[in-house]
Amino acid sequence: MRANAAARRHRWMLGPAVLLLAVVVVRAFFVTPFGIPSESMQDTLLVGDRLLVSRTTPADQLERGDIVVFDASEAFNLDVPQRGVLQRLVEAVESLAGKGQPTDYVKRIIGLPGDHVRCCAADGRLEVNGVAVTEPYLAAGARPSAIPFDVTVPPDRFWMMGDNRGASADSRAHLGEPGGGMVPGSDIIGKVWVRYWPLDRLGPVDQGQIASVPRNGE
Repeated sequence: MRANAAARRHRWMLGPAVLLLAVVVVRAFFVTPFGIPSESMQDTLLVGDRLLVSRTTPADQLERGDIVVFDASEAFNLDVPQRGVLQRLVEAVESLAGKGQPTDYVKRIIGLPGDHVRCCAADGRLEVNGVAVTEPYLAAGARPSAIPFDVTVPPDRFWMMGDNRGASADSRAHLGEPGGGMVPGSDIIGKVWVRYWPLDRLGPVDQGQIASVPRNGE
C-alpha cells in the first residue's frame, strides 16, 4: 500500500515537473515573455505592456527598425549585482511572468554593423549611410535626438535608440563607455514579436521599418 501511495505521489509530481521543463526550454530557445518597465519606447510600447520576444531570429538577420530586447550590462557598462541561489531561483520564476533582469533593455535598432549613423542631417533627421531617414514611430514634433553624434558601427555591433528620444538611456548615453554604447549581437535576447497584455492592445507589434538605405561605402 505504501509503495502504491509513493508511486501515485511521484506520478502527481511528474506532470508539473515536465510542464516546468517545457516552459523553461521554450523560454530559453524560442519565446521569452517581457514586461515594459519604463517610458523609453513610448508611444510604441507603454509601461506595463507585456510582450512575447522571439529568440529565433539570428543577429545577422535583424533589420533597421526592429525592436529588440538585449542584455545591456556589457554595452552600457552596467553593474551586475551578485545574487545568491535563492534569489536566482526567485528571478527565474518571475521571468516566466515577463519580469526581466534590471540589465535587460528594449530598444529599436537604428544602425546595423558597418552603418555610419549621425545626427543630424541638414533637415534635422537622422542620417544613415548618408541618407536622411524618416522615422514614423516618433511622436509628432519629436526631435530625432537632442544629442549630436556621429558613429560608425563596428562588425557584429548594433546602434540602439528608444522611440521616446528625450527619455531613453540608449546608445547615445554611453558613447564614452568602452565599445561606445554599441550592443554586441550575442547580447541580443530576441526580437519583439507580439503584445499579449493589455487585451485591448493585443496583437503583433509594428516594427516600423526604416526605409532601405545603402550599405556604408556603397
